[in-house]
Amino acid sequence: MPKTVIALLGSPILEGNTARLLDEAIRGVEEEGVRVEKIEVAQMDVLPCMEFFQCKESDTCLIEDEMTEVFRKFRKMDGLIVATPVMTMGVPGRLKSFIDRFQVFYMAKYHRGKSFISPERRKERRMLFISIAGMSIPNVFDGVRTTMQAFGEIIDCPLWAEVLQNDMDTVQDITTRPEVMEAAYQKGRELGRLLR
Repeated sequence: MPKTVIALLGSPILEGNTARLLDEAIRGVEEEGVRVEKIEVAQMDVLPCMEFFQCKESDTCLIEDEMTEVFRKFRKMDGLIVATPVMTMGVPGRLKSFIDRFQVFYMAKYHRGKSFISPERRKERRMLFISIAGMSIPNVFDGVRTTMQAFGEIIDCPLWAEVLQNDMDTVQDITTRPEVMEAAYQKGRELGRLLR
């Protein structure tokens, strides 16, 4: 069965700088023969977690929307790429709501002690994190990195590597930073090689 990576675009700008870096990483993964499914989170019709806690006792979420299929895909995927801009020192709202819906994974793992992902598969799964920030200030990526680390632990796909670019208010166009584009591509290739 071919290996699969899910690539999440957290930016609401579908052809912006974050999307360009994500596309480079996807190109790298695909060149290693790994299948990629791209999900544009801002385009999804997804409700936020309502904390009904049905998932405390069940493998399903009470809310029936596009996330039902996403949960299935996240159980089967081999790797994950998350690409997002920094917004107010965190991730954009739609991406945060998307991540919060993985309460169903959290409850399975931490409350029932029955993670959806076996320990053997967890050892193979990896997350590549790509992010840009407008400002060049100390610790600008700390908030989003912490969110990604927590997300990776909850879904048993630990944060493995990252490609970060700050000062985008000055840079404006990521294609003027070929070394960053190349870094995203190379990390994608490395992820693909590790998953094959």
